[in-house]
Amino acid sequence: MAEIDLSPKNAIVLGVADEKSLAYTIAKKLGMAGANLIIGYQLRNEAKITHIRNEINADFLPFDVMDDDLSEEFFKQVSERFGKIDYLVHSIAFTKRETLKGSLVDTTKENYILANDVSVFSLPFIVQKFQSIMNENSSIIALTFMERVFPNYNVMGICKAGLNASIRYLANDLGERQIRVNGISAGPVPTSAAGAIDTFPKMLEAYEKKSPLKRNITSEEVANTALFLLSDLSKGITGQIIYVDAGYSVMGL
Repeated sequence: MAEIDLSPKNAIVLGVADEKSLAYTIAKKLGMAGANLIIGYQLRNEAKITHIRNEINADFLPFDVMDDDLSEEFFKQVSERFGKIDYLVHSIAFTKRETLKGSLVDTTKENYILANDVSVFSLPFIVQKFQSIMNENSSIIALTFMERVFPNYNVMGICKAGLNASIRYLANDLGERQIRVNGISAGPVPTSAAGAIDTFPKMLEAYEKKSPLKRNITSEEVANTALFLLSDLSKGITGQIIYVDAGYSVMGL
């Protein structure tokens, strides 16, 4: 059986919040494949990742796209410790809980801008910082979601559409350097963030009923796809959104 060996590649994983987060499962998978890891986490989640430090062989550094000083220090530390990087995983999104209730028309301008700043602009912002130290044939992936209407998803649906467009534009920007940029649109997984969506249990039911595989997906399946997209096995793929959703996205109403 062929295995993906990522040693001695250097990987950055941003957005590990706790053991339920997809970024955690991806980081764990990359570590098992031999990659050298730096994990960026928010200081507010420090207590939640204490035990994760013992499960993954990685450097853990504070990182927050809303904190310019902390971001600069993170980029500096990565440059000093790694020199060059090969893989970048973006799993960053945020909106205030009240925006995930009611309708999009109820979203305030402040919350709309905040959600897009963190969930969309963070990707080009991070790529802008890291592109100078990325090797040729390196790979960037972002976790996203399909561009369909889901009750209460509201401004986050707008953000994911913007993130998907950003992935395509960045793929074009970096293509000449053989740096690939792709997205993974995962079906609903019971993460801590998903718990903020009141209709999340109904989403799980809908996916299980409607998808061709008649089941929901696992975080392990998302991590396996990330491993593929980061590795040389996907060297001919860029600017794409890969759906890991048990086939839900191909079905009609």
